[in-house]
Amino acid sequence: MTRSNVPIVANRWLLRRVARPVGTLLGVIVVGIAGFVHLGGVSTVEAAFWLLDPSSIELYYQTASGPVDRVKTFAIVVRVALVGAMVWTGETALTATFGGQIQEELRRVRNQRERASTSDHIIICGYGMFGRTVAERSRERGREVVVIERNDAQYNRVLDADVLGVEGDARREGDLRDAGVERADVLVAAIDDSNVNIQIALLATQLAPDLTVVVRVGDETYESVARHAGADEVIIPEVAGGELVSEQW
Repeated sequence: MTRSNVPIVANRWLLRRVARPVGTLLGVIVVGIAGFVHLGGVSTVEAAFWLLDPSSIELYYQTASGPVDRVKTFAIVVRVALVGAMVWTGETALTATFGGQIQEELRRVRNQRERASTSDHIIICGYGMFGRTVAERSRERGREVVVIERNDAQYNRVLDADVLGVEGDARREGDLRDAGVERADVLVAAIDDSNVNIQIALLATQLAPDLTVVVRVGDETYESVARHAGADEVIIPEVAGGELVSEQW
């Protein structure tokens, strides 16, 4: 989905949300006008005016005869229904427009608060397939996980999975500190870029010398560099996958 299409989709979603209350509001207006025309024997224009200003009904019947009591009772019923429909429409529009933003902000605040009190956790840098797998398996074993992810869509997936996260770049000291690098037990540099993972390892070991650092690299040529950068363990997914297959077959 291109960025330019987002407002269009959002507007259509909002229209779908308010379609029912707006339809009800229009229905009340139509019924009200039709009722006034039928009961009062007035024109559509006059009936619409009665709908907007019920006090004009009293003025009308000062010079004309007709079922005054029935018209007034009907006017009260229509007025109550009209106000209710307007309130419903306004509430629905406000909820649809701002409700999601408020919920999103509350979720981020809760994430930040819980993250600040986490210790002995695993920091996973990158929430691609490799990082997501590590996160899921770690949580299955009861370990607390904090993910650092700079891609907006991927970061939303972190929050959707109810995983603590930092929206940022793990190569930045501030973002590593936000993830609690000094209190963490393990850091996994899981991004699909060997050079970036090595940079993360270098910074992380400087900020937390006792931290266990696991670095993912693309091939064996990066292994020695990663270890010089402070990696305690170097993972090459393709090699690890090949060894697993060979062990089973």
